[in-house]
Amino acid sequence: PAEMRSKILERTKGYADPVSFYVDKIAEGVASLAASVYPKRIIVRLSDFKSNEYKSLLGGPLFEPDEENPMIGFRGAGRYADQAFRECFELELVAIKKVREEMGLSNVEVMIPFVRTLDMAKEVNDIMAKNGLKRGENGLKVNMMAELPSNVFLAEEFLDYFDGYSIGSNDLTQLTLGLDRDSGLVAKHFDERDPAVKKALKTIITAAKAKGKYVGICGQGPSDFPDFAQWLTEQGIDSLSLNPDSVIPTWMHLANMDDKADDGPN
Repeated sequence: PAEMRSKILERTKGYADPVSFYVDKIAEGVASLAASVYPKRIIVRLSDFKSNEYKSLLGGPLFEPDEENPMIGFRGAGRYADQAFRECFELELVAIKKVREEMGLSNVEVMIPFVRTLDMAKEVNDIMAKNGLKRGENGLKVNMMAELPSNVFLAEEFLDYFDGYSIGSNDLTQLTLGLDRDSGLVAKHFDERDPAVKKALKTIITAAKAKGKYVGICGQGPSDFPDFAQWLTEQGIDSLSLNPDSVIPTWMHLANMDDKADDGPN
């Protein structure tokens, strides 16, 4: 539609074309973060919008499907490899390649979300390689969000395709306990400390440590529950994702636990 085209051109003023706008905006954002910690590693999770989220964007209604449950629908690695979205994914890769090679920020690693199957893991790696981002070349590490029951059951096998895991505890809890975390009717049952979820977490951490690979966690749990953060460190987790307001309290809790462990029994 002419009106929508006009809005897009208005927003992308100053760039050669809308594609350049998209690529450069991603590159600018990633580079800003990567430069702030260089040469320390930074892991960039590639896009994981759901269809309802994309649909709310300018032009989204023209392309996005209506899904009953977008949370387990057209998202993550499955979307990347689909012909309906693959060109968009390849633009993300152009941006990451620009940051790593043109800007020299080789500390950027990538992370692939919602990888349902081993075939999907292979296919996404192949697409990346065809677009100049081959795992292992120029020090590129490719990590995976471990957030599905299939990732738990095949925790060792997925590591044949990835250099490490970041556990997505929100989705993992949702799918392990079989509940929709967007539904207020069942929200009270959402608990990352549930024994079933903790068993899944332990399986993932153990598999990664056994192969000498990175494993971290992103999700709300460690920020909300210091005892949960403590349990994760006891399992050997390499890093915890925390909300800004919970960083110091969680650090203090973990430090106190370390002090008590050093003191030993009275």
